[in-house]
Amino acid sequence: MMAAALTPLAFAVVLGGGFGAGVGLVLWATPRWSAPSLTRRVAPYLRDIADPRGLTPLSGPVRAPAATLLGRVTGRLGATDALTARLQRAGWSMDASAFRARQLAVGVAALIAGAVLVVVLVASGAGTPAVALIPPLAAAAGVAGYDLRLTRAARARAARAAEELPTILEFLALCLAAGEGAFDAIRRVAAIGSGEIVTELRGAVVAVGTGSSLTDALSRVARRLDAASVTRSIDQIVAAIDRGAPLAQVLQAQAADAREDAKRLLIEKAGRKEIYMLIPLVFLILPLSVLIAVFPGVVMLRLGLS
Repeated sequence: MMAAALTPLAFAVVLGGGFGAGVGLVLWATPRWSAPSLTRRVAPYLRDIADPRGLTPLSGPVRAPAATLLGRVTGRLGATDALTARLQRAGWSMDASAFRARQLAVGVAALIAGAVLVVVLVASGAGTPAVALIPPLAAAAGVAGYDLRLTRAARARAARAAEELPTILEFLALCLAAGEGAFDAIRRVAAIGSGEIVTELRGAVVAVGTGSSLTDALSRVARRLDAASVTRSIDQIVAAIDRGAPLAQVLQAQAADAREDAKRLLIEKAGRKEIYMLIPLVFLILPLSVLIAVFPGVVMLRLGLS
């Protein structure tokens, strides 16, 4: 019955798509077409002169036309600096070009899935002119969904950093009270700790070891995490280091403030959860209770009237 419902247009789309995919795979597997270009073979040996940071897309797995298209898409979808900052806040190791490449791949995959769905609908006889909007809408949803995933990852990382902050500050205060310096205390915490803040502190230790100042490295940690409580604490630590204030007392006061902020956030979250718990009570349990209480009486009245 399904084969009888196939329309000539849907049948042609299915056969043409399969034939095109097969020809593309055959051409891609041909050594003449799949061999790396001269630029890709020579670029690794000239990177220290032409591209010391290794940012040229041609030296990676992306080909020149794809790199050009990727650059245009990156310019259309948003600024590279803002995207790089968001990737750092989320803790993702990819750069802006790699993120846009994956976002473009997700959009293309969603577009193909939408096209397949259109073919299935047309083949089953349920196709209407409105189904032509499914592929572009699916592609837009895929691109927006991948961007939303980055935003949620950045927020989740900031929340985890805020939860870890009191413990990190108390440990730093303990190390400073034991007689260690500020950098030695941070290095000790980075060596034995775990978590989002500790990961950034390890990068700060490496940066200080390669010539950066401690205050600049800590400020960079605050920018990468982008959590309000972490930024406030690091700003106070940097100010205490610059002014020569007793850092152990500053850290103890900050740890107490972080504990209070954590309690306040927990109470606010509990209040929101209580409101969410009322939704099934009001819209599900209460109507069912009223229905169970009223329905037998309505049935008995109808039987008595009849």
